[in-house]
Amino acid sequence: MPKESAARPAPAPPTAAAEDGIWLRVTREIADDLAVDALARDRAGKPPFDELSRLREAGLPALLLPAGPLGRGSDWRTACAVLREIAAADSSIAELLARHYVLSWSPRFFGTPERAERLELLSAEGQWLWAGSTDIPEPEPASPTDADLTLTPAPGGYVLTGHKSLATGVTVADRLVLGARCSETGDALIVSVDPAHPAVTAVPAHDRLGQRLAGAGDIGFDSVRIPADQVLGAVPRDEHALSPFASLAPLALRLALAQVALGAAEGALAEARDVSRATPHGWSGAAAEDGGYPDRPGRDPYLLLAYGELVTAAHTAAAVVEPATEALARGLLLGPELGVGQRADIAVLVAAAEAVTGASALQITTRVMELAGGADSPTDGPGFDRFWRNARVLTAQGSPTHSLRDIGDHYLNGTDPALPLGI
Repeated sequence: MPKESAARPAPAPPTAAAEDGIWLRVTREIADDLAVDALARDRAGKPPFDELSRLREAGLPALLLPAGPLGRGSDWRTACAVLREIAAADSSIAELLARHYVLSWSPRFFGTPERAERLELLSAEGQWLWAGSTDIPEPEPASPTDADLTLTPAPGGYVLTGHKSLATGVTVADRLVLGARCSETGDALIVSVDPAHPAVTAVPAHDRLGQRLAGAGDIGFDSVRIPADQVLGAVPRDEHALSPFASLAPLALRLALAQVALGAAEGALAEARDVSRATPHGWSGAAAEDGGYPDRPGRDPYLLLAYGELVTAAHTAAAVVEPATEALARGLLLGPELGVGQRADIAVLVAAAEAVTGASALQITTRVMELAGGADSPTDGPGFDRFWRNARVLTAQGSPTHSLRDIGDHYLNGTDPALPLGI
């Protein structure tokens, strides 16, 4: 009789590290794909429908949703690595994904666990892209144009009116998360809106300086019904009454955008290196005048010095961003158990990452433009102006002065950094 074959053990499930490796490989493939025509797409400035399809095919919109048959269940460390890799190829698409990741957590930050679970299931099933802003308008605007978004109580919910300018996703979002104020009570509420509603109108922004493919624009709401189950939660009037966990929302967005800026700088640097290697006469004019090595850029001392400075700036930014990423990931895992002191420590690390990354991104992309010299223009050449324009727009969204002041105040006086109530 033949020997009875031993039963094969079931294959072990992939470890978290293996899962992260898979996501990074998938992301690298997408980034390589985006890099091929990034310059042409930037110049065309069309809404990023095709780019979003590429992200959906890979399952990236559901990366941070709970593990299961629909969600991917990865963590913020992996999400940040994904953003940085995508940004090196196309920072507009990376910003679109960065804001999506933070806003898709709005039900957790501002709502109940039950409502968050329901929305996350729907989001994973539909591979939704989230966009919007939870900034809350002032109770008494200085002028009618400052009125922003208003919620009027109605049977079964509210009616939303007003308009909003958004940095991303106006043309391609599947769900919007918005902050609005109740006209009767003055309460600040966070709501979810389907942009496909017939009373919602979107006008894309044209001729932006940078981040042209992020889907920016203005969106208007003409008496849009908001059922009660689309109200995610309320934001207290006093920022000190906001839970430490909910106050991680603006920190998560700031850090995510810092990852995008760092990735864009690294992408500019890598592309400049490729051009330097392929074009021995391209960037050596200044060195040739001073006795350099115009035929061998790999030995041009001035070019080597420039690259040494830029690579060091990129490494410096990465060294500051990484501990902030670790701290934020730990804080998000703590959830409602996060303490005020822990939140303050995270805020300081994020502020440092934001300040250093912004400065490095501007330095690197500006210097790369200078190295390119006359070979680069908006209509021909390698297109290094794209990296510079994108870095300018990304860094303009934060204030390094405020970040550095908060860091100094915390270090000197132990003061908790002030945080906005919205994102």
